[in-house]
Amino acid sequence: MRVIMFGYQTWGHRTLQALLESEHEVALVVTHPKSNHAYEQMWDDSVADLAREHGIPVEIRQRPDDSLAEAVKRTDADIIVATNWRTWLPPSIYDLPRHGTLNVHDSLLPAYAGFSPLIWAMINGEPEVGVTAHLMDEVLDAGDIVLQRAVPVGPTDTTTDLFHRTLALFGPITLDGLALIASGRTDFTPQDRSRASFFHKRSLEDSRIDWTWPAEDLERLVRALSDPYPNAFTHHRGARIRILEAAVSEGCYGGTPGRIFIREGDGIVIVAGAEARRGRSHGLVVKRVRTDDGTEHAATDYFHTMGGYLTDRP
Repeated sequence: MRVIMFGYQTWGHRTLQALLESEHEVALVVTHPKSNHAYEQMWDDSVADLAREHGIPVEIRQRPDDSLAEAVKRTDADIIVATNWRTWLPPSIYDLPRHGTLNVHDSLLPAYAGFSPLIWAMINGEPEVGVTAHLMDEVLDAGDIVLQRAVPVGPTDTTTDLFHRTLALFGPITLDGLALIASGRTDFTPQDRSRASFFHKRSLEDSRIDWTWPAEDLERLVRALSDPYPNAFTHHRGARIRILEAAVSEGCYGGTPGRIFIREGDGIVIVAGAEARRGRSHGLVVKRVRTDDGTEHAATDYFHTMGGYLTDRP
């Protein structure tokens, strides 16, 4: 099929590479300009550079406009493939090709539509994550499902681990989805909107630790914000520290959330949970921290004495 590729960052790069190695013809590539947003400076392999290396025309847009719609129309494509395209596409673009637009999204839709689905899924303790290829319609990430592929989430997995596992699915699911569409299949699965959830872009505020969360949730937050993502952070004596490694305590510890309490194993227990005052909550065992100068410390070295509090603000 004659394909227009809308893609951005490493997800788009990997998908474009798969298309270039397939029997499909990539006639036009559309991508976003480079961004200063922290989450768009990671996994930032250039879709534009890859396209140009193969002599494919490139359009760079922050958002679609009339001139882009004209370029799509002139290309006379069979289908658009969209991967990590960050803004809404109007029907004047996504409906132009004969087979519409196949969007590839890194969640098991209808859950976790929108942004940073792997991070939110990890925070929420989902047992699996995955990738969905679906037909685009007027609601973001809501079109009929062509294919889904899932991977399990292990007890020590980080979002970085899940990124690499799901990234490996992008090329194959795109090509398999195109094959189904080219075969004439139209009986794709409507999304159950009663199960849908839509998440916003993450910002600095979303990495701030709230010590009233249960320790189990905080441990997942730390794994969700593994390097190179902006780490979960808190403040100690007015200085920001990032939590790099943590675990749920074996014992239950009572008191006020955020209290630097006691050594347990190779870490320091921080009292956690809105019900911590009852003494039946586990704490968060902090094992490794990073200060703002980039220095990493074992928590047992960083916290020289017990007592005092970790706080969400300086």
